[in-house]
Amino acid sequence: MKFPRRYEIFKGQINMAPLIDVVLQQLIYFMLTSSFIMQPGIKINLPTAITTDTIEENEIFISVSAEGLIFLGEKQVSMQKLEESLRKLAQERQNIIVVIKGDVRTPHGKIVNIMDVARNCGISRIAIATMPASER
Repeated sequence: MKFPRRYEIFKGQINMAPLIDVVLQQLIYFMLTSSFIMQPGIKINLPTAITTDTIEENEIFISVSAEGLIFLGEKQVSMQKLEESLRKLAQERQNIIVVIKGDVRTPHGKIVNIMDVARNCGISRIAIATMPASER
């Protein structure tokens, strides 16, 4: 005796809701666990200080890495190019503040040289960036 076979073919659809949930959870996870760096590509370990002030007007950032490399903003410059750029910026803007972000291991003389260059260019407002002691 032959039994009739009945095959049912279901043409289903992929449910996208779980896939979207997983992708959003991964996005949130990576956003929360990633570290945020103010200037990408320039890793500087700032010295700590108990008293710090924030400056938010006409800032020019000069970063000095532990190896002694000088960056004006995010662009690496030589000492001569730094002086030319600072002269030009001092003429274009009024009351600019040069913020020097020197690594802990940067020689003190290098920071003093940059301060001298800034003063020779006519910039009198110079600040040295530090990390608040509470953030370490």
